[in-house]
Amino acid sequence: MKRLIGIGMTVVLVVGLVLAVAVVAAPQQADRGTWAPNVSYAVGDTVTYNGVVYRCLQAHTSLPGWEPPNVPALWQAVGTPTPSGTTPTPTRTPTRTPTPAGPTPTRTPTPTRTPTPVGPTPTRTPTPTQTPAGGCWPAWDPNKVYYGGDRVSYNGVNYQAAYWTQGQRPDLYSGPAGSGQPWIPMGACGVTPTPVVTPTPTSTPTPTPVVPTPTRTPTPVGPTPTRTPTPVVTPTPTSVPPSGSVIVGYFVQWGVYARNYHVKNIVTSGSASKLTHINYAFANVDSSGRCVLGDSYADIDKFYDAASSVDGQADCWDAGCLRGNFNQLRKLKAMYPHLKVLLSVGGWTWSTNFGKAAQNPQAFADSCYNLIHDPRWDGLFDGIDIDWEYPNACGLTCDNSGPEAFKNLMAALRSRFGPNFLITAAVPAGYDKINAADYGGAAQYVNWYNIMSYDFFGAWDADGPTAYHSPLYSWPQIPQANYYADYAVQLYKSLGVPASKLVLGVPFYGRGWTGVPAGNTNGLGQPATGPAPGTYEQGIEDYKVLRNAAGTVYYGAGTLHKYDGNTFWSYDDPTTLAGKQSYRKSQGMAGVMFWELSGDTANGELITALYNNR
Repeated sequence: MKRLIGIGMTVVLVVGLVLAVAVVAAPQQADRGTWAPNVSYAVGDTVTYNGVVYRCLQAHTSLPGWEPPNVPALWQAVGTPTPSGTTPTPTRTPTRTPTPAGPTPTRTPTPTRTPTPVGPTPTRTPTPTQTPAGGCWPAWDPNKVYYGGDRVSYNGVNYQAAYWTQGQRPDLYSGPAGSGQPWIPMGACGVTPTPVVTPTPTSTPTPTPVVPTPTRTPTPVGPTPTRTPTPVVTPTPTSVPPSGSVIVGYFVQWGVYARNYHVKNIVTSGSASKLTHINYAFANVDSSGRCVLGDSYADIDKFYDAASSVDGQADCWDAGCLRGNFNQLRKLKAMYPHLKVLLSVGGWTWSTNFGKAAQNPQAFADSCYNLIHDPRWDGLFDGIDIDWEYPNACGLTCDNSGPEAFKNLMAALRSRFGPNFLITAAVPAGYDKINAADYGGAAQYVNWYNIMSYDFFGAWDADGPTAYHSPLYSWPQIPQANYYADYAVQLYKSLGVPASKLVLGVPFYGRGWTGVPAGNTNGLGQPATGPAPGTYEQGIEDYKVLRNAAGTVYYGAGTLHKYDGNTFWSYDDPTTLAGKQSYRKSQGMAGVMFWELSGDTANGELITALYNNR
């Protein structure tokens, strides 16, 4: 309900005494200073913008283009600032830093900061409730992970967690709600003194937990909500799934930032009618071994107006409204009923804590179940995809959980989700990592394995030798014997994995070097001076860019390379993908998987090749 700014009190007659009281509306003083983008505002906050005071109507994090006069759904003009004095500007809570764009395939290093997990607990801190004197909550445990709303006691004082925290002693890291500290003091306990009253938050809302910031930090461009959204013609959906094999594509949550790739692009590129499954990357595994959201802003909070929404309908701002990629995917599924969406957990950066999860597989499975069936998006996900890089082997970090850990984890997931829920896993293609875990024993619990048959070689070896990064077969200059897709497929079969549970992975990006001499091989197997320049990261580039890059294409080993006399790129194109589909069919495999959707052209050139040769 909107508050009244000026209140005129009527004449009150009391036993012959006439008292006329007129209360005149006072000039408004903004309590959050001048409006700025990338700031979290709570209901009731006031700001000044262009000489006018506005009151916040709905809690949100501001973005460029969301200036108060532009978004009446969020701000109400209430007056002019008090002329005397200057309104102090309190410390603002920054918005979450977006995860950068760029493919994050098997070997691409990204930073290791532990992200603040976001699960079913809402992002904003629950309103603190004062504790009756004498009742102490459970004692604080320095080794336990606490989430927003959790309650503890320490040295005779009760505290409530403002957000995710571990190891931060409450008496040292506490403050009023909105102070930015992880603990809110809730009053003395164990005795009956006058309770410590927590000040009511007035200006600064509880900080939004920070999402991990990989190497590059692109500045997200937020949509500008408008007063009257222009209707967008919704593409005619199809309910007819692609026949035959599965075509699984990864959609990366950070693609909505610098890459500007959104769920709507899956439709406009023609990919939605060709895909059978979408793996949404990624959910995280926190330090206690639990499934949590990876980037809550991109996942469930980012606003889509009518023009950018997949169905031409703008997101709502009402309490409880689901926004972000999850809402867009939910709409996509309504348009394309054959599509199945899986939540992919882990990835290169977020595999570190799988070892912790493996210590208690059932607790991990329970947490994933609760996350997927959160009431806010229950029904969106048809399955879960585990991307552990790598069980009992080394990825970004090394795991020593033992060869049975992966099998035990998959068994717990199948037990928790039941027989009708899709359970898949992204698995390695290098024979050393395949032999490190019991993939044969775990196969009984999965619907299929997505073999990451790419990133065999790349410019992490900056001086070369240059090589194909997604070879189907061997070739004379291969830097490491048996590092190619067919070898991996045959090895999985020999370990007892049925061919019908194997999916061949293909890349929608390439890897490259620069400073490469021609030799007598057109640059293949030659030394280099370093990684080739890339749009988002050195040594890596999207197919949509490489298809137009300078150089001559040379086919070999079931893939290709392009060489311009100095720069060498290895990638796949429609011709090589047609060949890989033929190979996949000859082996009786279930289908293909690709990393990832934003690397394709605007008209879906690569996915069309996969679909036409399915």
